[in-house]
Amino acid sequence: MTPRHQRKLTRRKVLTALGGVAVAAPAIAVIAPHALAGTTSDSDSTRAAGSLPLTIANHTGSFGNGSVHLYIVGNQDGKQVRVTPDGTLAPIALSDNGADGFTDYAIPLSGSGDTTLSLPRMSGRIYVALGEKLKFKAVADGNGNPALQYPAGWVKSDPNYSVLHDCAEFTHNAAGMFCNTTMVDMFSVPMNIRLTGAKDQTTGTVRDGGRAAAFAAVKAVAEFAPLVVDDVRIIAPGHGLDAGLFAKDYFAPYIDEVWSTYTGKDLKVTTNAGTFTGRVRGEKLTFTGPASVSFSKPSTRDVLFCDGNLAAPNDGTTGPVAAVLGAGFNRSTLISNPAQPTTEAADFYRGALTNHYSKAIHAATKDGKAYGFAFDDVADFASYIQDTAPTGITLTLSAF
Repeated sequence: MTPRHQRKLTRRKVLTALGGVAVAAPAIAVIAPHALAGTTSDSDSTRAAGSLPLTIANHTGSFGNGSVHLYIVGNQDGKQVRVTPDGTLAPIALSDNGADGFTDYAIPLSGSGDTTLSLPRMSGRIYVALGEKLKFKAVADGNGNPALQYPAGWVKSDPNYSVLHDCAEFTHNAAGMFCNTTMVDMFSVPMNIRLTGAKDQTTGTVRDGGRAAAFAAVKAVAEFAPLVVDDVRIIAPGHGLDAGLFAKDYFAPYIDEVWSTYTGKDLKVTTNAGTFTGRVRGEKLTFTGPASVSFSKPSTRDVLFCDGNLAAPNDGTTGPVAAVLGAGFNRSTLISNPAQPTTEAADFYRGALTNHYSKAIHAATKDGKAYGFAFDDVADFASYIQDTAPTGITLTLSAF
């Protein structure tokens, strides 16, 4: 499967609006799915049918079906929508807010066993909340259109901060189903996705004891320990940085060393467009090859969000190179390997100065795949699957 950061139509990163309100903190948080994938690159000959059967399997062992609250929200044709319990799409409306100021879009699970719903064509997120319902608020966006304020579990003032919840992301359209489990923002509820169709695929499965191991591993690293919120979630370090829980200069020594190293020798980055050869010239890491692209020295925040000076435009040249650099910084492989991307998992996260959050959640999954940062799909290490002829999707909530 071609890595999505190298496809002609790449998926968008965090902070790409789902057609509504921009992210802020405390957030009016309308957040794009990381699953917004290229939908024409693998097979244009097969096309998905309309609605797709979606099964929710509650294997938590700690929460009965009556304590699991499901939400399917996102957009269709640029308009913000939600899925109703009968599987139809309904527009977001300001009048949906109740007396408490929040909507109640929860879809109940069956009394026992698995729950099967109908998933219309849309892009969005499947949220699960355990024990308590989530508080989604309908608001007006900058153009006066109804939009949805999403949960921001990394923001202490968010009304959902104390609620045990998590989500998976997807795009279901005429080209197929493109989906992933995501830890780009936080890790809380272990879950996996099974997608059937042309193939039978599963991703995101957390190994037995993996959740507890991830929490313990992050707690064991002093700089990352504040990201662990009791037994509720681990906040991604980028959001931790914005909240004052993570050092703004954490990656600075490594970034400086990368700049120093490639002042004197070449860094080669291979993408679908070809191989780019770069050196630091005049404070910028400048590449020649299929196109001329350059990057100013990034900050720690740029590295963690794969944004700012590492922003990846959807242009087929700068974007793919930025994605590979972002992965190399987070995985701490840029100095050890002057030919990127590094494709051996054993070479990732080896130094003391690395993204220990991403390291921990990858170690927690059975196949070693997870979405620990925005371009964890570089070299195909993200918990992402797709099918151009899907017949069904199952979201399983695993035992804690």
